[in-house]
Amino acid sequence: MNQPSSTHVVLIPSYNPGPKVYDTVRAARQQWTPVWVIVDGSNDGSTEGLQHMAAADAGLQVFVLPQNSGKGAAVLHGLDQAARLGFTHVLCMDSDGQHPAGQIPAFMAASQQQPAAMVLGLPVFDASAPSLRVKGRKISNWWANLETLWMGIGDSLFGFRVYPVAPLRRIMQGQHWMRRFDFDPEAVVRLCWAGVQPVNVPSPVKYFQADEGGVSHFNYWRDNRLLTWMHIRLMFGFALRLPRLVFQRLRSAP
Repeated sequence: MNQPSSTHVVLIPSYNPGPKVYDTVRAARQQWTPVWVIVDGSNDGSTEGLQHMAAADAGLQVFVLPQNSGKGAAVLHGLDQAARLGFTHVLCMDSDGQHPAGQIPAFMAASQQQPAAMVLGLPVFDASAPSLRVKGRKISNWWANLETLWMGIGDSLFGFRVYPVAPLRRIMQGQHWMRRFDFDPEAVVRLCWAGVQPVNVPSPVKYFQADEGGVSHFNYWRDNRLLTWMHIRLMFGFALRLPRLVFQRLRSAP
């Protein structure tokens, strides 16, 4: 299939993902070894199906968390396992088939060329994307770029990314936020604050309808409220860090 990597691992957090998870994991395994799935307290039967897949595939490992704690919490569990086993980078992708497994090698290659950076997917939407979500994410992107003095975050919400393990793990262990839907945008802002440069790579995204097996746990009221509170917190952090961020930006200017 493909040669196992000793530095980069694919990490797939999964919570009640529906049948698309099996196609997602198979597609990821065709592109990379190893692939880890972090089951975040699922109760839809997918845990057993994934464990059955892992039993027949040495390149696939399934970690099962006892209760649902959120995407960020699942990613942190994966980061801890990666650090323990000596991996330096994780590529995070969703379990619902929205992210393009075929781009895994290209994202990993970009990370290997610039190991100190984070490689961020820049979503290319097709007609399946809900208009309200496409327009709404522009607000979060504007705030994330303000909070980092426009260091170059192409998209703050798209979860198809390669992260360096050590700085992200250190950031997450230092505070109790970033455990749920706020993980993706807060991770890129705080990594920028820590001096980790973003590298943006265009990436197609597909939204599946329910009759196609698509599953969404996004709740407009709950999750937008969470994002609003997150940006309020980040703006306070931004104000405290502003002199240092200005210095960083001046130093990195051509």
